[in-house]
Amino acid sequence: MTLLPYIVAATFFMEYLDSTIIATALPSMARSFHVGPNEISLGMTAYMLTLAVFIPISGWAADRFGSRTVFASAVVVFTAASVLCGFAGSVDQFVAARVLQGLGGAMMVPVGRFIVVRNTETSRMIQAISTITWPAVVAPVVGPTVGGMIVTFATWHWIFFINVPLGLVVLGVIFAVVPQQFGERRPMDWGGFVLGGLSLTAILLGTELASNTQASLVLAGALFVAGLLLGAATLRHAAGQDHPLLDFRLMRHPTFAVTVLAGTLSRFTIDAIPYLVPLLLQVGFGLTAFHAGSLMLAFAFGNLGMKMFTTRILDRFGFRTTAAVNAGLSVLFVLLAGAMVPATPVAILLLVLLGCGVTRSMQYTLLATLGYADIGNREKGAASTLLSVTRQICIGLGVAFAALTLRAVATLRGEHPATDAFVPADFHWAFLIVAIPLALSIPRYLRMDRTAGAALRTAS
Repeated sequence: MTLLPYIVAATFFMEYLDSTIIATALPSMARSFHVGPNEISLGMTAYMLTLAVFIPISGWAADRFGSRTVFASAVVVFTAASVLCGFAGSVDQFVAARVLQGLGGAMMVPVGRFIVVRNTETSRMIQAISTITWPAVVAPVVGPTVGGMIVTFATWHWIFFINVPLGLVVLGVIFAVVPQQFGERRPMDWGGFVLGGLSLTAILLGTELASNTQASLVLAGALFVAGLLLGAATLRHAAGQDHPLLDFRLMRHPTFAVTVLAGTLSRFTIDAIPYLVPLLLQVGFGLTAFHAGSLMLAFAFGNLGMKMFTTRILDRFGFRTTAAVNAGLSVLFVLLAGAMVPATPVAILLLVLLGCGVTRSMQYTLLATLGYADIGNREKGAASTLLSVTRQICIGLGVAFAALTLRAVATLRGEHPATDAFVPADFHWAFLIVAIPLALSIPRYLRMDRTAGAALRTAS
């Protein structure tokens, strides 16, 4: 079972890297298809929306058809769809392949996490979750760099073909070591699936439009409000079901509630930073993409390096203290990042980016683990599903929040909010505003019981 976290981490890396690596290939793909970059971006949107719609049924599918069967099938679908993406000869073919890839990703990531949680001793949970969450903190940083190298030295097709050997190796290991396990055979909640899918689609599509400087904020706002209303309908529907697809009754567990509520505020900030920092370096400071990417390695190193210490820190200080102190330090480093100017010495800049990476990694691992502290075995599937849905929403909202903040600051300054109109002062305000949600989460962390998550801590 010790291999399980590494197998799941490999699939996570495939999915997260694929979500970020494509951005640098859009111009090259547009030339290949003889269309504009905006038309190619439909593939990214289609992928994101497919994830949103089908993530909620991942837990139900794993319980009904077997976790290994669903996990392996998801890897097959994702890998095959990657091949179809690479061979796509038109925008329509590419978008269709991305929808199929999103379906595989929606099953692959949550079910993989569920398998690890179900088969890991409670005292070893922190270490296991730390292993499988590193792709989430590293891929957004290294993805654009890897994508740029592939497009420069090969062709955009290899962005998708590189998934094939990894997918085949992972598939072989899955059948060798992943157990086939079934959960409670409960009926499918079709009402919750439709309402939840529509709510997530509207929210994420609204945030996607809001982050596009050419899109209408009125339309984006209307979609977001519609998504919230549908979300309220989903909550009401779930309350009347014996076996809801999205089980909000899990919020009765204090640690789970903190993970969802305070964790959402935290992720607004920590998911916005990988978007804001590269823009600050390239647009605000005027650095080349290569130079900015080189500096971002400090951010990536902080994310990765911290993984060696998260378990020991949580064992020593506990979840309550670590969550509050690390959130405070994270706010400090976000503010320091926003205070940087083109004349800032490189050494200081690297230290600030390293600090941003370290605190972001700690908060990610903490939140990914704390949600399971008080969850019983029978509830782990539902918990994994709800946490995956929350995480997917936060990724979109974090980027949209940062983009909207930049647009608002530039507009108040009197500029048309196009990307090339941003100046360093805009980023100073944007980082300040983006830090607010994370700061607001600190009181909620402090209200946790001092023994929260004690069962997850090791005896060492």
